[in-house]
Amino acid sequence: MQCRGVRGATTVENNDREEILCATRELLALVIRHNGIDKQDVASAFFTTTVDLDAEFPALAARQLGWCDVPLLCGHEIHVPGSLEKCIRVLVHWNTDKSQSDVHHVYHRKAERLRPDLCDVPPVDLKELESWIDKQMQENA
Repeated sequence: MQCRGVRGATTVENNDREEILCATRELLALVIRHNGIDKQDVASAFFTTTVDLDAEFPALAARQLGWCDVPLLCGHEIHVPGSLEKCIRVLVHWNTDKSQSDVHHVYHRKAERLRPDLCDVPPVDLKELESWIDKQMQENA
C-alpha cells in the first residue's frame, strides 16, 4: 500500500471561528467522499491558512469528523502579494492502493482559481453532504 497526498482548499468570507470550522468540515467531507477515504487509512494531515485567518485551528474540524487518532498540524501559508485571501488548505497523507493519478483533489469555493485544471470533480448534493457532516459530528461528540 502506498501513501498518497490528497490536496484540498476552500475559502471563507470572514475570520470567524464557526465559518472556518464549517468550511473546513465541508472541504474534508468532499475530499473523503470524492476519494472514498476511510479515517483508519489517513496517516496525517497538514492544514494551512492564509495569514488573515487566525480565529480557529482548521484541524479542529477534522477532530469533529472523528479524526481523533490522526496526527494533525496547522500553520500559515506563506504570504505572497496578490494571492488568494481567507484560504484554508489541506494536504492529507492517505494510505491507499490507488495510483496518484486516481486521487481526486478538491478546490472549493473561491479556491477553484488556485487549480482550475483540477476542478472537474462530480457535483455533490450539498444538503446531503451537510447531513453526513452532522451525523459524523454527532457520532464523534
